[in-house]
Amino acid sequence: MEQQVRIDKWLWAVRLFKTRSQATEACKKGRIIVDKIQVKPSRMIKTGDIVQIKKSPVTYSFKVLGLIEKRVGAKLVAEYMKDVTPPEELEILEMQKHMLTLQRDRGTGRPTKKERRDLDDFFETDDHNNWDDWEA
Repeated sequence: MEQQVRIDKWLWAVRLFKTRSQATEACKKGRIIVDKIQVKPSRMIKTGDIVQIKKSPVTYSFKVLGLIEKRVGAKLVAEYMKDVTPPEELEILEMQKHMLTLQRDRGTGRPTKKERRDLDDFFETDDHNNWDDWEA
């Protein structure tokens, strides 16, 4: 009889999720796919399965090389899984890194006066509002 392990335990044990409850939650939200089927946390996996994890905007793929229930050190993870994510998915991630966005890091608050002026200078065009033309 072939050994099997719950998907949520395996995801946590190979360090794809920080806590087992996060792995369970990802399964419940339909972000974990095994053999092209969204799975519940209690789904049993076996060696050779391909596990896909949807983390926007990329879907990562991992091949199960070994089964484990207890969390292992980061150096030992390679014995239990292999990253088989297609290069096209990783290119999406790389493109998103290089895209020019106006998003600020979370928790940095509002821009300072200097940052606001720098942003205005960067995005200034002739057809936008020019504050010098306004009369008080």
